[in-house]
Amino acid sequence: MPKPILVQPQSIRSYNRAFASHFAKSIFITVILLAVLVFIGTRMFTHLDLNLYGYMVGTLVFIGGFFYRFIAWAERPPTKNLIKKGIRLLFRKSTTKTATNHMVTHQFIWNRGIYRWAQHFLIGWGCILSCFVTFPLVFGWMYFTMEENGYYTVVGMGINLMKVKADGVLSFFFYNALNITAIMVIAGVSMALYRRLKNMQARAEQKFLYDFLPLYMLLLVSVTGLLLTVMNVFFHGKGQPVMSLIHQYSVIITLLYLPFGKLAHIPFRAVSVFAKNYREHYGSQSMKNCRVCGDPFVSTEQSNDVIQILNENDIQFKMQEGFHLAELCLPCRRKYRMSRFSGFNTHEAKVKEANQNAKG
Repeated sequence: MPKPILVQPQSIRSYNRAFASHFAKSIFITVILLAVLVFIGTRMFTHLDLNLYGYMVGTLVFIGGFFYRFIAWAERPPTKNLIKKGIRLLFRKSTTKTATNHMVTHQFIWNRGIYRWAQHFLIGWGCILSCFVTFPLVFGWMYFTMEENGYYTVVGMGINLMKVKADGVLSFFFYNALNITAIMVIAGVSMALYRRLKNMQARAEQKFLYDFLPLYMLLLVSVTGLLLTVMNVFFHGKGQPVMSLIHQYSVIITLLYLPFGKLAHIPFRAVSVFAKNYREHYGSQSMKNCRVCGDPFVSTEQSNDVIQILNENDIQFKMQEGFHLAELCLPCRRKYRMSRFSGFNTHEAKVKEANQNAKG
């Protein structure tokens, strides 16, 4: 039976035709929203800090690159199916716990060891907190005004939020928020570099551009940011203009690189909650047994989704033995591929292979 054709209203079709792609439409809407928020937050552009102009341009390019990367990834049939079903399952009771484990405490790294968890936690939260501080300042959503009575007024989105004593505890954390996050990132990056240089398995698997370059870029941003404070406090601002430019360029280059390198998994991390909900929900309903060894390995829903998406893209993995390759667990799938090359029925062997990466 042919599927019914959905006809969009003329206004929606005209709106969609105004843009060359989903990417162009998303970027246009995002830039317009940012402009409105900047207009509101800076009280009609009266509190826009032009010293942060370079950071603003770099951030806008980063947002464009992020949307390009995300949309290109989200338009893939498997990802689109995961996001669609993940949104439906977003209000499960376990979503809060899953989101906390994946995005706050990084519990998913804990099983790989406390050392790797610590380095991941320091780098992840150091970068996230830096963004939470930097972006509101860059776009003028938050700034400070100084009064003659020794108090700062914290202004957020054009509204006076609170007054803090200039030499008080809160002011100290406001002044040094980026210094604290820089120390977190430096500590985490140093731990990661030490492990990757000393661990023989890690050394064999690492690539400079993909694995080491992001760490060096984060290290450069953090060190130059700390040097700005050192020059201001201990050297009375000597050399600060040059270091300010070096720091600004390092931040801008890192922002340009971020959507297209390994660091892109930081903003993409939220989608892991969808994947976890998908596996747990459909796994609790029905599990798919491997057609060779009989062990359950994925949910029936996931196995059917894989087969359906492959068929929609005209990718056939129907084997001559009568089963689909997606109906085999990973060990049996690998052994079956070996059998196709060797001519021996290795996939029928009942011996399970050892997992060499069991410890992460």
